Amino acid sequence: MTHSHDASRRASQRRLLLAVALNFGIAAVEAVGGLLSGALSLVSDALHNAGDSGSLLLTLVAQRLAGRRNSARHTFGFRRAETLAAVVNAAALIGLSVALFMAAVARLMHPVAVHGGLMIGVGLFGVVANVAGTLLLHRDARTSLNVRSSYLHLVADVGASVAVVGGGIAIVWWQADWVDPVLSIAIAGYAVAGSVRVLRQAVHVLMEGTPPDLDLLALQRAVHAVHGVVNIHHVHVWSVGESDVHLDAHLEITDMLVSETHGLRAAVEAVLASSFGIDHATLQLEAGCCADTDLVKVRSLGPDIAPS
Repeated sequence: MTHSHDASRRASQRRLLLAVALNFGIAAVEAVGGLLSGALSLVSDALHNAGDSGSLLLTLVAQRLAGRRNSARHTFGFRRAETLAAVVNAAALIGLSVALFMAAVARLMHPVAVHGGLMIGVGLFGVVANVAGTLLLHRDARTSLNVRSSYLHLVADVGASVAVVGGGIAIVWWQADWVDPVLSIAIAGYAVAGSVRVLRQAVHVLMEGTPPDLDLLALQRAVHAVHGVVNIHHVHVWSVGESDVHLDAHLEITDMLVSETHGLRAAVEAVLASSFGIDHATLQLEAGCCADTDLVKVRSLGPDIAPS
């Protein structure tokens, strides 16, 4: 069974590597085509594809790093590597997209002739290559959240390449050179919107934020339903890596011997794992020790500072 799982993981990583190479190839062809044709929209799409290639590469690197064992120096391993790299990748893509947006606005004010035929040809190459990329990732997108995100980006890239082809046709048939900077603005805007979303999610993880799909009140009700639990309080929940949610909390229980607490703690951990996907829970058992039993402990910010 382990051998089969390892073989499946290696096959998945090979498909990811092929998708990375394919996407970098698309970006290179579009960048050259954009420079030769004068089509700023091709350069914008090349940038977008390069960003997606970076995301795919980060997913691959994260899978490799996640396989490393924890150590005394890195007790959580390297599961945050992807999150850190996502911040750098998204921030860089936002900066470059803003620069292209400004260039597109300048192009609208001072139009430049564009070679529509070359723009169509490169755009068609982008459509075919991006479709090939989605086919490579289709199987793994069903089982991995990170791969699914990259897969959806490639689907959107197909649409962007189709738009470039349409823009090239408009330029050839109607000499509508203004279509090129308008497409550039649209593609840059899409890239910024996606990057801001990724950046916000990554920063939330780095700031030890509660996973957005986790309902703390529902968690409290579920734990309180376990026989022997009085309440759960001073709860902290955070994500280390993809689908790797940790919790630590105070658990007030009915007074009993320490040797009798194993079954109760196991029942609470089972509820946390099955209902909330929390695979690592640290529970401080107590009986009437805490005067403050709020679900989340509000830390004092100083004598004259009230929490917002």
